[in-house]
Amino acid sequence: MTDLLDSMLDLMRRLPPSKVEENVNTLTNICPDYADDLLSSVDQPLRVMVDSATGREYLACDYNRDGESYRSPWSNEYDPPLDDGTTPSPKLRKLEIAANEAFDTYRELYFEGGVSSVYLWDLDDGGFAGVVVLKKVLTSTSTASPSGSWDSIHVFEASERGRNAHYKLTSTIMLHLVTKTSSKAKGAPPAEDGNSGGTGEIVLSGSMTRQVEQDHPLADPSSHITNTGRMVEDQETKMRNLLQDVYFGKTRDVVHDLRSVDDLENARRQRDLQRELVGLMKK
Repeated sequence: MTDLLDSMLDLMRRLPPSKVEENVNTLTNICPDYADDLLSSVDQPLRVMVDSATGREYLACDYNRDGESYRSPWSNEYDPPLDDGTTPSPKLRKLEIAANEAFDTYRELYFEGGVSSVYLWDLDDGGFAGVVVLKKVLTSTSTASPSGSWDSIHVFEASERGRNAHYKLTSTIMLHLVTKTSSKAKGAPPAEDGNSGGTGEIVLSGSMTRQVEQDHPLADPSSHITNTGRMVEDQETKMRNLLQDVYFGKTRDVVHDLRSVDDLENARRQRDLQRELVGLMKK
């Protein structure tokens, strides 16, 4: 059984990240006995739902799922309704409400839109765990404008140690970008099929996971929100910079090596000038 699950996970790592939801659904239909194990092991793009009781949006993920129902962080109710659904203890529920309000402010300041949700649950050893999920969707306004989505999942465990608390944070970011252009590169010859010679559609998608463990002072229960908020903010900043410097930078270098965006006539003139200067220096 373990070998079959490992094979399914190995297959998911080789399939296109942009079709992870479709691929997961296909695998769960083929092997329904492993549906729960697969869903809990594979990070999927977050799904936006609306709380019918409050009218507020929230995010559906594996951490607020019970069977086929998802719990709203605003009303603490399941959709579709579930009588025996898992909910946090009253003390932890109070902290969950405050955390959702705090990260909703964080989302508005950093993302200027999107949806955020925080879910907490009790652990057997007396501590608690939780997840902070954020999603921002960029909708294309024209055929040439980019579109995409940003999904971040921050799972953490908190254990109190006297006046301090130890936190283990696992952050996963899923990025999906699509750019389309039909503009002709300056100086580029027309394509053989008569098209304008544009770059067409470029799809960039993938995921990144990082872990960190830290100790922070604990003055009162609300300190958990401050501590986890600082850790989530630092991790998102580091991972966003890494995406920009490494992944986008490398993609830009590859594209520039494959296709020239400079005027071809100017490039020829520069080469001729270089050859002329080299010839004069030799003389």
